[in-house]
Amino acid sequence: MSLTTPTTAEISDNIITQLEASLGQSIPLLPKSFLRVLAKALAAVFVILYKYAGFMFLQMFVQSASAKETEVNGVTLIPLVQLGRLVGTGDPVGATSAELLIDISVESQTGTLPAGTQLVNANNGVTYLTIAAVALDADTVQTTIRAYSDQTGGGGEGTIGNLDAGDTVSFANPLANVNRTATVDSQTTTGADAEATDVYRQRILDRFQKRPQGGAYADYEQWGEEVAGILNVYPYTGDPGQVDLYSDATVASSGSADGIPTEAQLLEVKASCELDQDGRATRRPVNVFINSYPITRTGFEVVVDGVAATNLADVQASISAAVTEYFYEREPYIIGLALPPRRDRITQGAIAGIVDDIVSAAEGTFSAVTITEGAVPLTTRDLGTGEKAKADSIGYT
Repeated sequence: MSLTTPTTAEISDNIITQLEASLGQSIPLLPKSFLRVLAKALAAVFVILYKYAGFMFLQMFVQSASAKETEVNGVTLIPLVQLGRLVGTGDPVGATSAELLIDISVESQTGTLPAGTQLVNANNGVTYLTIAAVALDADTVQTTIRAYSDQTGGGGEGTIGNLDAGDTVSFANPLANVNRTATVDSQTTTGADAEATDVYRQRILDRFQKRPQGGAYADYEQWGEEVAGILNVYPYTGDPGQVDLYSDATVASSGSADGIPTEAQLLEVKASCELDQDGRATRRPVNVFINSYPITRTGFEVVVDGVAATNLADVQASISAAVTEYFYEREPYIIGLALPPRRDRITQGAIAGIVDDIVSAAEGTFSAVTITEGAVPLTTRDLGTGEKAKADSIGYT
């Protein structure tokens, strides 16, 4: 059975047909005849009801629920978020502001640098504020600053506020006792953008499919993925009484093209598995110690021999894009946690199949596909603990 919303014209014609059958006579064809005008007015009402009914039906399912505010009978809500709260996923992870530990050179060891002092980075245009007051009683003192605002009019939240060790920030208003420029020592909190809707939707689906079990693999996966900027968490049984978590992050939040999380993000993953969103210790069992590690990303080289096609450049570009995506989709397989199909195996046959589909669609030919890892040819390779893959290079001969 297919639920299709009829058009206004179809409903109007249906009303006219029923009126003619009830009255036992034809209704005049004049467009302004009373019954035809009435039929069109009623049809518009029915179409609205059809659309409302269809919209409400879609809100029952995570895959189709709206992520926008909807007002019904004076109550404003977001259907997708309501589903998340219902199953225990909570709200989407909001953006976080970067926090940095900086070194300040003191020129006159007297007084105090007050909390709320403004500093600016010339490259990203973000204004930072010192979190707490610090006494100027040494040649170099350290304090923590937090991203506060940016040039786009935002509050400095997200990846825009991230800086690397060695970067510099300058005092917006020069102070007599300190050098105008301070150096970033480390990043204590990684700034991350707000959770994307599709990522949040997938978290809700995972929650429905993998219900809490008091410390099972699925629990650690869900707890860890609540951290802003974290894409995936892969839990493993470690040494007795220990759980090893391997995480990968978004490129924007980690600054790594391979998705390797920062040290601050790894600490946040561990903390998220220990305390819930209300700060209560309702998560990991008391006799478990958590180790938080980054994934490793292993590179492979692919060579496609003898490609021949009319539009060779386009074919090669398509092959490169498809093979790159294939490698990035590979991930560890954890029994009882990962959903099929398995993506932990890299095979020469699978990549040759991708190439064959693209070349055949272009009515071209190729002779062979070779995969190597560190100059060692391979036909099949299973990913190890916390290991993911990438294409280091894709060549053509």
